[in-house]
Amino acid sequence: MKTAVSIAGVELKNPVMTASGTFGSGQEYGEFVDLNLLGAVVTKGVSNVPWPGNPAPRIAETYGGMINAIGLQNPGIDVFVKRDIPYLRQFDTKIVVNVCGKTTEDYVEVVERLGDEPVDLLEINISCPNVKEGGIAFGQDPKAVEAITREVKRHARQPVIMKLSPNVTDITETARAAQAGGADALSLINTLTGMKIDISRRTFAVANKTGGLSGPAIKPVAVRMVYQTAQAVDLPIIGMGGIMTAEDALEFILAGASAVSVGTANFHDPRATVKIEEGIRTYMDAWGVEEIKELVGAVR
Repeated sequence: MKTAVSIAGVELKNPVMTASGTFGSGQEYGEFVDLNLLGAVVTKGVSNVPWPGNPAPRIAETYGGMINAIGLQNPGIDVFVKRDIPYLRQFDTKIVVNVCGKTTEDYVEVVERLGDEPVDLLEINISCPNVKEGGIAFGQDPKAVEAITREVKRHARQPVIMKLSPNVTDITETARAAQAGGADALSLINTLTGMKIDISRRTFAVANKTGGLSGPAIKPVAVRMVYQTAQAVDLPIIGMGGIMTAEDALEFILAGASAVSVGTANFHDPRATVKIEEGIRTYMDAWGVEEIKELVGAVR
C-alpha cells in the first residue's frame, strides 16, 4: 500500500498535514503527536517582523466550529529561523512555511530569507489585508492574486503553494489567477468570515468584531470549492476546512485534493492528524486501494 503523495515535486510519506495556525510549529504538540508520522507540518504564519496580533478576546466557539481573530500573531522571521526550523529538522517530515504580509514587499522579504533555509515548501497566505489597496485581502482580487504569485515566484527557491480565500464569488477565478502567476500548488480553503454576538454582554464575542470561521460547519463549502478548483486548474491541491476524521479527509481527496490539512480538529483532539492518517490506510486496505493517487479526484 502506497500512501506517498507528491506536491510540486516534493514527496510526502502520506497526505496528512497540519493546517497553519493550529499547530504552532510543532513544539506545542510534540508530546502528543509523533511528528515523524505526518506527511508535513505547516507552520503558523511567519512575517518579516513580529506581529502582536489582535486584542483579546480572540476566539469564540460556535455551532460546529469556532471563530478566531488572532491576527496572525507571530515573533517574526528572525525568531522562526533560529528557534523553529531547528526543532522541525529533528523529524522525518516535510516542512511547509506559511508566509504572511501586509504588502508584496513583506512577502518577498520572508521568501528571500527562507531561500537558503532547509524548508521544503512555502504556503503563501493571501487572506492578509493589502494595506496599500485599502485593506482588501490580496486573495479577493484575481489581479492581485496573479501579481503577488508572480512576484513571490520570482524570489522563491522552494515551490510555492498559494492559499486561497473562500471569501470570493467564484473560487475558480482566483485559482486560475494563481496558476497564471506561476503557482506550483494551491491550498484551500482558508476560513470563512463570520461573526458571533454575546447576547448577555450585548457585544461582539471577539474584539475584532469579525473573525475566521473554521471547523465542521464549513466542510461542505470547502469540499465544493476543492472540487470546483480541481476541475478548473491543473495544479496539486491541498484541501482543508472542517476535517475531523479520515472520512472527512477522504471526501477532499475524492473531490480532487492530493493532500489534506487538519486544523481545528487539533484543538479538540491533539492526535487527530495521526488518527486520520491511520484511518486513510484502513480505508485503503478495506477497499483494496494500492496507491492513494487512485483516489485523487476519483469523483467526477
